[in-house]
Amino acid sequence: MTAAVLKKEKAAVKKETGNQAGKHTGLMALYHKELADHLRSNRFLIILLLILGTSIASLYGAVSGLSDAISQDSNFVFLKIYTTSGNSIPSFMSIIALMGPFVGLTLGFDAINSERNNGTLNRLVAQPIYRDSIIIGKFLAGNAVIMIMVFTMGIFVGAVGVMATGLVPQTEEVLRVLTFLIFTVVYMDFWLGLSILFSVVCRHSATSAMAVIALWIFFTIFMSMVANIIANAAYPITTQYQAMLNTMNNYTLKLGLNRISPYYLYSEAVSTVMNPTVRSVNVVTMQQLEGAISGYLSFGQSLLLVWPHLTGLIALMLVAFGGSYIGFMRQEIRN
Repeated sequence: MTAAVLKKEKAAVKKETGNQAGKHTGLMALYHKELADHLRSNRFLIILLLILGTSIASLYGAVSGLSDAISQDSNFVFLKIYTTSGNSIPSFMSIIALMGPFVGLTLGFDAINSERNNGTLNRLVAQPIYRDSIIIGKFLAGNAVIMIMVFTMGIFVGAVGVMATGLVPQTEEVLRVLTFLIFTVVYMDFWLGLSILFSVVCRHSATSAMAVIALWIFFTIFMSMVANIIANAAYPITTQYQAMLNTMNNYTLKLGLNRISPYYLYSEAVSTVMNPTVRSVNVVTMQQLEGAISGYLSFGQSLLLVWPHLTGLIALMLVAFGGSYIGFMRQEIRN
C-alpha cells in the first residue's frame, strides 16, 4: 500500500515537473522564434537605419556645437555629446525621446492581430504550450530588440564622440549614460506594451497602428497644451492679483498633469540624470534658494531625484502589458 502511494506521488511530481518544463520550453521557443523574426525582418532594418541616421545627425550637431557648450560649462563634457544641440539639429537625447515611441509601436502594433488574420494563431495555440507564453514571448522578444538597439546606439554615439573629440569619460559620466539608456529601454517598453494591447483589442493592424500613433502625438504635442488650459482654468493668472495668489498652484497643477504623459516623465528624468546642475524637479521657492550653494549633484543624488520617474514608467509599462495580457487570455481565438 505504501509503495503504491509513493509511486503515485512520484508520478504526480514527475508530471508537474514535466508541465513546468514544457511551459518553460514553449516560452523560450516562442521567444527565440519572435526574436529571429524581428531581427530578420525588413522592418527592423528600416528602424535600425532610421535610428542610426538620426543618431549620426545628432552626433554631428553635438560635435559642431560642443565648443560653445564647453565655453559655458567645462565640467561633464562627455555628457554634452548626448545633450548638446547644434545648427537646428536636436540632441541625441531629444531624438530618442521623440523617436522612442515609434520603435515600440512598430515592433508591436501587429503582434496578435496579424497572427489572427493570417490564421496562424489557431495553429499556434494548438501546440502543447500555454497561451500566456505567446503574449509573454512576443513582449520579451520586442524588449530584447529594443535593448539591442538602444545600447548599440548609445555606445556607438559615445565611442564616435570619444574618437572625434578625444574626451575620456569619467566613471560618473559612464554611470549617468548607462542610467539614461536604462530609462530609454523602459520608456520604449511602455510603447511596446501599449502597441501589443491595441493589437489584441483591434482586429486590423492599421487600426491598432493608428490608435497608438494618435496617443503618441497627443502625449508628445497636445498634452502640454491641455495641461496649460486646465491649470489656467483652475488657477487663472491673467491679472497681477491672480498671479500673486495662483502662480504656485497653477504651476504645481500644470506640472502634475504633464507628468501623466510618459513623454514628459521620461524627458524630465533623463534631463535630470544627464545634467548634474539640475538640483530639483519640483517647485523651488525664493526662500529655498536663499543660502543655497551652487554646484553639481552627485550621481547618487541625481538618482534620488528621478527614482519616482523610473517607478512611474515601470508602472505604466506593467499596466500596458498587463492589459494586453488579460485581454489576450480572455479572448476567444477560435473562429
